[in-house]
Amino acid sequence: MALRVLAHYVPGDKVSQFVAPEADWLDIRYCAEDDDDTFYRELAEAEVIWHVLRPISAQDLHMAPRCRLVHKLGAGVNTIAVDAATRLGIAVANMPGANAPSVAEGAVLLILAALRRLTELDRATRDGSGWPSDPSLGETVREIGGCTVGLVGYGNVAKRVETIVAAMGAQVLHTSTHDDGLESWRPLPELLSASNIVSLHIPLTTQTAGLLDAAALGSMRADAVLVNTSRGGVVDEGALVAALRSGRLAAAGLDVFATEPIPAGNPLLTLQNVVLTPHVTWYTLDTMRRYLAEAVDNCRRMRDGRDLANVVNGIVVPNRPVNRE
Repeated sequence: MALRVLAHYVPGDKVSQFVAPEADWLDIRYCAEDDDDTFYRELAEAEVIWHVLRPISAQDLHMAPRCRLVHKLGAGVNTIAVDAATRLGIAVANMPGANAPSVAEGAVLLILAALRRLTELDRATRDGSGWPSDPSLGETVREIGGCTVGLVGYGNVAKRVETIVAAMGAQVLHTSTHDDGLESWRPLPELLSASNIVSLHIPLTTQTAGLLDAAALGSMRADAVLVNTSRGGVVDEGALVAALRSGRLAAAGLDVFATEPIPAGNPLLTLQNVVLTPHVTWYTLDTMRRYLAEAVDNCRRMRDGRDLANVVNGIVVPNRPVNRE
């Protein structure tokens, strides 16, 4: 019998073609993230959930009596009720590093767009007001090579960003939970005050929620750019809006938000010195191929009774369906 997978996203043709050779043993049912009717209909029979962003609650897991694995297509499992999964004997696995190349490039894209005032210049060019050039460009626009880039967090993504911006000539500083002995390590307050660009690469935990609050943002340079491709909750959005409006912070590039999708009334949408993308820096064909290769591998491991890869909650999955009804 084929292994039933609920994939909580809509695939394109190339993604579908990638998993097509597994159709003899892998029964994949796709569901758009905003299609709750299909999600709950398929949830009852799913043995594996391939999870992207729409949160999976404890109640959802209780409604999945055959589920043995929730596999995050990505690294952060903060959108999964991990404790509930553990109580139910459901393994939770992730894919550390699989999206690092795409997210790192996306972070550098946002750095450049914010630093070079890209969206503002695009609008000016389209409406015919780009000539003569705004004289403030020569006072505000910077080259990455002339800047100090501070990386908050020093995992797979941050290290790739470091490689890219260092090749462009930037001085790079980093901070993490402890002094790792590297010359570039700085405590967070020192990194914030010394950096022209601050890029966030930390998970959302009870320790990191609101880490970039009003005080932290106030310690940054007035000409600094803040970029966040990690999780929206690590920044106090109200304090960020106030800093951007007052000129206390020059610009921001944001791929993530405290509430997603970002609500229509969020004041970030009205600010000219902010570049926004809808939590997609990870979303490339290359990342999806890596995700699916790992997801299919873990399903194959389950089918064959082998240990699963990258389980974050210590659950050992039986090689047969379970039913908790």
